[in-house]
Amino acid sequence: MNFRMKIGNRTRTVKINSRAVPTEFSLDGQGVAADVVEVEPGIFSVLLGGEAFEVRVEHNARGARIHIDGCEYLAELDDPRRWQRSAGGTADTEGRQSIMAPMPGKVVRVLVESGSAVAAGQGLLVVEAMKMQNEIKSPKEGKVERINVREGQAVNAGEVLAIIA
Repeated sequence: MNFRMKIGNRTRTVKINSRAVPTEFSLDGQGVAADVVEVEPGIFSVLLGGEAFEVRVEHNARGARIHIDGCEYLAELDDPRRWQRSAGGTADTEGRQSIMAPMPGKVVRVLVESGSAVAAGQGLLVVEAMKMQNEIKSPKEGKVERINVREGQAVNAGEVLAIIA
């Protein structure tokens, strides 16, 4: 999983390969040796550079509040779907748009059908990830060309969920 995290005024690029054993982490392109175990929902035991930390994560709509050793950090997560649309500096909403899963999860609700007209910002589906439900919205006004998933289906990060024309 790849994402950008803004902490204060600094934006960091984070890559996590959870399929590797142990899990591999990269921060701004530099490999990080860390051992992370979720001991309770939202509470992690982290071994980093020979030091142990207890990390508490509270998710919110824009990202998370992260508590480490009595210090609180606000982390705002950039949606990977916006990276592609904004790569040229402005959102490209012309032509067909592939709507991708921002992270692994499960489709809990499909809000539109193939062939439906949608407005920019209208909800298309709801994906549950990390115990939060996230509404995936249309980036533009158009027509739902195809819905590639069904309710209850597990999805991977970057998987195309729908196409808007």
